[in-house]
Amino acid sequence: MGFLDKLKSGLTKTKKNIVERVESILLNRKIDAETIEEIEEVLITSDVGSEATTEIIDLLKVKVKTGEVKNADDVKSCLKSEMSSLLGKAHPLVIFGEKPFVILTVGVNGVGKTTTIGKLAARFVSEGTSVILAAADTFRAAAIEQLEIWAKRTGADIVKHQSGSDPAAVAFDAVEAAKHRGTDVVIIDTAGRLHTKAHLMEELKKINRVIKKSLPDAPHEILLIVDATTGQNALRQAHIFSEAAGVTGIALTKLDGTAKGGIIFAINKELGIPVRLIGIGEGIDDLKDFNPEDFVTALFE
Repeated sequence: MGFLDKLKSGLTKTKKNIVERVESILLNRKIDAETIEEIEEVLITSDVGSEATTEIIDLLKVKVKTGEVKNADDVKSCLKSEMSSLLGKAHPLVIFGEKPFVILTVGVNGVGKTTTIGKLAARFVSEGTSVILAAADTFRAAAIEQLEIWAKRTGADIVKHQSGSDPAAVAFDAVEAAKHRGTDVVIIDTAGRLHTKAHLMEELKKINRVIKKSLPDAPHEILLIVDATTGQNALRQAHIFSEAAGVTGIALTKLDGTAKGGIIFAINKELGIPVRLIGIGEGIDDLKDFNPEDFVTALFE
């Protein structure tokens, strides 16, 4: 199965929740104010977010008024093109600058953070890029063990301390080790205890400061992992983490199991943080660069 087919299959529930509901509204209906209002309701209730929805609906109203949109097909193609332009260009995760390239991953527990790190490591290693994983989620012994399993599985190195040790010290040691070994990429796992928000955010800031002592330009990427199945909660998490850690990119996991994939539009519109990666399955190769055009095509075809 090619990537686009896999994406289409992964987005089945989101497509049902957005496009198929819009299609059922448009059946044998003229395009009037009431029809547009019902479409607006579909977008709001499918996690597209109020700001993105307003932008889409305002444009639709203008095009209906000017006669550009006359029938159901016109409405669908208007929605498709406006959703594409909302998502903009692709912004894949690109390694730049001198070695090592440091990726700090953040996000709440349970979103698939460690799995995403493992899949990312697998991708880098398969491309001939050397990787060190840093087990800086020292709060949970299980997180360190999980990362060790991924290191073995992918052929990445790992830097870890004992459970309960200082996360910033782990991050610092990993960056130092990468400098000495000439490693290309460091991926740092962090804790995600959002119920102790203030403490967690201070910890992230400290990790950031300590990394800079070893490598002033690092971290080069602060990657927020969010779970698409949580819908509006994912947006709230993105707000909190971007305030605390200055998020530069997002990896959206579990898109294949959710009807709430519309959240990608809300994140893009309300935060302006590029979605770099999407998870569309359990397999090691199912973490892909996010391509907005493919995403919208998969929704509408």
